Amino acid sequence: MIEKPDREGRLPLAYRNQEFLDTPDARSLRVLSEYLYPLSHFRKERIHDTIVFFGSARTLEMGSNGRYYNEARELARRVTEWSDSLHETSRRFVICSGGGPGIMEAANRGARDAGGKTIGLNIGLPFEQRPNPFITPELSFEFHYFFMRKFWFAYLAKALVVFPGGFGTLDELTEILTLAQTQKLLKKIVVVLYGTAFWKEILNFDALVRHDMISEEDLQLFSFADDVDTAFRLLETGLTKYYLEPDREEPGIAKSRV
Repeated sequence: MIEKPDREGRLPLAYRNQEFLDTPDARSLRVLSEYLYPLSHFRKERIHDTIVFFGSARTLEMGSNGRYYNEARELARRVTEWSDSLHETSRRFVICSGGGPGIMEAANRGARDAGGKTIGLNIGLPFEQRPNPFITPELSFEFHYFFMRKFWFAYLAKALVVFPGGFGTLDELTEILTLAQTQKLLKKIVVVLYGTAFWKEILNFDALVRHDMISEEDLQLFSFADDVDTAFRLLETGLTKYYLEPDREEPGIAKSRV
């Protein structure tokens, strides 16, 4: 890489040299930017914590699984209305999604239906993944690195609602459950698996216990819901118990034990 001086004989500053920033040598700077850029926006918008919705990008409003789209939208709306009714100086329990279509769009759309702010953590992929139009503009982020996107999902999350989905949904679910199981997070995360029949067919949790792959108590890391009322009640009860009751001192972020 040969740097050329400008007309006044000055070389470009390194942090303004796009050619350098796109090289492997500058990867650490790009990674750090995907941490600092969202952080600055969350601070400015007073985002204290989030409720993350996961689920398939292929679940469309008018498709064969449209029920899940509509129920994710309604649940996000109800949670946002409840959150906005809390007497807090910062924004609590903001709906966050992966920013794309399907269940992600439904979650962002439901939050916007309620007039609330909502987060989209998008990532560039060859197909399916484009930012949906319901994300709050100042809370819409584009990631290159999957692990930095995963970091922001876990870092602020106080609850996780997981609708039926494919590889990506399974990846995010099992990662959060692993962090909770191994006590790597100094906080409680309320995990709701939406669609009992789907999840019990896809993941045989009882078999994992039977084969001594997980402990019986690990089944307490999550709950099942099949309708909006049940899911909302699980979220409201868990979040109130862990984060809203007086004299509790749970950390506001997912601090590691390391």
